[in-house]
Amino acid sequence: MTATPAAAPHALKRSLRYWDLIVYGLAYIAPIAPLSTLGFVWEASHGLIALAYVLGGVCMYFTAKSYAVMTEATPTAGSVYGFARHALGPLPGFLAGWMILLDYLLIPSFVYVLIAVAMETLVPGVDRALWIVLMVAITTGINWFGVTVTTRANFVAVGVQVAVLLGLLVLAVVGLYHGKGTGGLTLLPFWAPGRFEAGALFTATSISVMSFLGFDAISTLSEEVEGHDRRVVGRAIIAVLVISAAFFVLVSWVLGNVLAGITIKDPAAAAYEVTRYAIGAWAAVVLAWAYALVVGFSNALPMQVGVARVLFAMGRDRQLPSGLARVHARYHTPYVGMLATAAISLAVALAMRNMMDELATIVNFGALSGFLLLHVSVIVQFGLRGGSRQLFAHWLAPLAGIVVVGAVFSGMSRLATEVGLGWLAAGIVWGLVLHARHRDELHAEL
Repeated sequence: MTATPAAAPHALKRSLRYWDLIVYGLAYIAPIAPLSTLGFVWEASHGLIALAYVLGGVCMYFTAKSYAVMTEATPTAGSVYGFARHALGPLPGFLAGWMILLDYLLIPSFVYVLIAVAMETLVPGVDRALWIVLMVAITTGINWFGVTVTTRANFVAVGVQVAVLLGLLVLAVVGLYHGKGTGGLTLLPFWAPGRFEAGALFTATSISVMSFLGFDAISTLSEEVEGHDRRVVGRAIIAVLVISAAFFVLVSWVLGNVLAGITIKDPAAAAYEVTRYAIGAWAAVVLAWAYALVVGFSNALPMQVGVARVLFAMGRDRQLPSGLARVHARYHTPYVGMLATAAISLAVALAMRNMMDELATIVNFGALSGFLLLHVSVIVQFGLRGGSRQLFAHWLAPLAGIVVVGAVFSGMSRLATEVGLGWLAAGIVWGLVLHARHRDELHAEL
C-alpha cells in the first residue's frame, strides 16, 4: 500500500450521501446507549426517567441547531474547530479543536474499556488488556479502507442494535402485562407529582445528555459529502438527534414501567437486572453479548473516524504536526491521523482499564467546552458580525445552548473539572507557541 507524500494535496474523497450521514450519526450515538446509564438516570430522576430523556433531547436540540447553522456556512472536516476558527479567530478556534479532542480521544477509550469489562464477565480468565488491543486493531483495520466501508459496517451494526432493542422492548411489554413492574404501560415514567423534584430532575437530565453525545460528529464529515449542497450535513444532524430522542424516550418509557417493580442493586448493571426480572436470565446473557460485541464495535468505528478528521483538519492548518493531514492515495482516508488516534485511545484505555468510573467523569468536559464555543461562534458570525434578523437560529438557540452548557458545567465532578482545566491550560500554552511561530494565520482552504 502506498500513501501520498507529505507535499500532496490534502483532499478527502466526496462519497457520502444524506443517509450515509444518518447511519454514521446513529452508529456514533448507538440506539442502545440509554442502557449504559439506565440505572443512574432512574435513581437521579426518582423514577421520572422518560421525562429526563425528553428534557435531554430538548437541551441537545439547541446545540444541534447551532451545528446545523455553522455547517451550512463553514463545511469543514474539523467540526467545531473549523467553525470557531473562522468565526472567532485563530486562538479560539485552536482551543475549540483542542477541547473537543479531549472528548473525541477519550470516548473511544471509554468504549474499549466498557466492552472489555463486559467480555471479561462473559469470558472469565481473559485479561481486559487483550480485548482492548483486539478491538483497537479491528476498528482501525475497518476504518483504514475508507469511510464508505465504515458506513456499510455502521449500517449493519445499527440494524442489529435496533433489532435487539426492539425485541427487548416487546418482551418487556409482555412481561408488564403479565404482572411485572406497573402491570402495563403507564405514564408514571413521565410524571408523578409525588416524585417530582426540579433539582433531581436536572441532575438526571445532565446524565441523560451523555446518551445523545455523538450527533455533532457528523459535522466532521462535511468535506466527504457528495455534491455542493451545504444543507445536507445540518439536516442530517437534526434528523439524527430527533430519531435518537424519540427512540430513547420510547426505551425509557417501557423500561421505566418495568423498573418500578424492582430495587436496583447496581446502577451500572441496571439494564441486565431489569431484563432478567422482566424476561429471564437467558435474555440478560443475550443482551450482554450484544452489548459487548455489536455496540462496542459500532460505537468505536465512527468515533475513530470523527477524531481522525479533527486531527486531519488541525494538521492541515499546521495547528498540530502537518503529517496528521496526510491522505491515503488509494483509500482517501487520513491514515496518519487515524493511526495516531488508535495509538492514543489504546494507551489511555490500557492505562485506565481498571478505572472506568474516573474515565467516564472526564468525557463530557471536552464536549461541553466545544459546544460552548460553537454557540458563541453562531452569535458572533451571524448575530454580531452579520447583523442577522433570524431571531431563533442566530440568537435565541445559541443563547439557550450557552445557558444549558453552563448549567451542566455546574454539576461537573471535581476530577473532571481538574483534568479539563489542565487540558485547557496546556492548550493555551501551545496556542501561544503557535502564535509566536506565526502558525496561527487563517488560510482560505474552504
